[in-house]
Amino acid sequence: THGTQGHILPGGTTAAAAGAVYGGGQCHAGSPITPATSLAETLNEYLPELRKDPETGKDTYAIVQAEDELAAIGMAIGAGWGGLRAMTSTSGPGLSLMTEYVGLAYYAEVPVVIWDVQRVGPSTGMPTRTSQGDLTFVNFMSHGDTQMLILIPGTVQECFEFGWKAFDIAERFQTPVVVLSDLDFGMNQWMTKKFEYPEKPMDRGKVLWEEDLENLLKKSNSDWGRYKDIDGDGIPYRTLPGNQHPKSGHFVRGTSHDEYAGYSEDGKVWVRTFDRIARKLENARESLPEPVVELQEGAEIGIIGSGSVDPAIIEARDLLNAQGLSTDYMRIKSVPFSREVKKFIDAHRITYVVEINRDGQLFKLLTMDYPESAYKLSKIAYMDGLPLTAKWIKNKIQAEEE
Repeated sequence: THGTQGHILPGGTTAAAAGAVYGGGQCHAGSPITPATSLAETLNEYLPELRKDPETGKDTYAIVQAEDELAAIGMAIGAGWGGLRAMTSTSGPGLSLMTEYVGLAYYAEVPVVIWDVQRVGPSTGMPTRTSQGDLTFVNFMSHGDTQMLILIPGTVQECFEFGWKAFDIAERFQTPVVVLSDLDFGMNQWMTKKFEYPEKPMDRGKVLWEEDLENLLKKSNSDWGRYKDIDGDGIPYRTLPGNQHPKSGHFVRGTSHDEYAGYSEDGKVWVRTFDRIARKLENARESLPEPVVELQEGAEIGIIGSGSVDPAIIEARDLLNAQGLSTDYMRIKSVPFSREVKKFIDAHRITYVVEINRDGQLFKLLTMDYPESAYKLSKIAYMDGLPLTAKWIKNKIQAEEE
């Protein structure tokens, strides 16, 4: 695929498409939207070459241009339920339309990947300008209490990596995974290093076929339930259509259900199921991509960022160094946050959170998760549709330190 020898790529969407193909992506449903359209278009280039049955020559994938984003996410979730590695790509306005279906996948525990190439919002906003304005929306997406698993690539190489890794995480934890890229990665050209292909096989999670189910029934000495936590990690086992075992059939419910997918409005049943899902996602915290940390000896100032602000922060740190201000830097790559994030915050007198939005959305999530350390955080946020510059970041931090 393009980029494997260090070529210039027309954006992270190309890398994401390559990663998705390598990761076993079998279904993409989407509706064209700037700046995410090129992801589906690139899949159309790679899939015919790389996703064919070697014996029959038949295609082993489907790309569907849906009539709108509601249909697109519905198709992707249906494919995920059917056992395919399924995804959709969109931007902010399309993501807004997908929220009800995402809640269904969250509670029914269906794996699906959503690639959000962020642009300036709300409303139509500036569709050809970049932003990091979808983070808080995605974190709480859907009504009710939810927690989405979020990946945030900070390089084009990571766009490729998360293109396949998102599928592994979605299937392992049986939940939607949202990848937050942005227009700067999605449409601009970037020089890349050689992509690193995974050495281990794809992780399909707790999928039971006939022999697996029979062994599980013998081992647990009880009936199998689609939403039953047998191992204590909050993740149930699932069967897929085509399993011929007489006990493999089950309902997938978006309504309140017990361990056997039976409908229930018993409050205790609801709490038990909902708490299990929360425990499952809490356990996912340390399975998500770890933050990148760069330290300088004696630094009392920390900088936290994510995504495409990375190059500007790296240069800004050099400029601050020249002014006698040493800084440590952490680039967050996933939400929920790794436990290393709080350690980083607590290790510094002050930590500046740099991001491309008006309200400081990453800053808000950090203060919400670590209220006891909130006094050590300071917001450095700005959005005019263009990438942040190193000079602007340096000047803002320097002014705060004076």
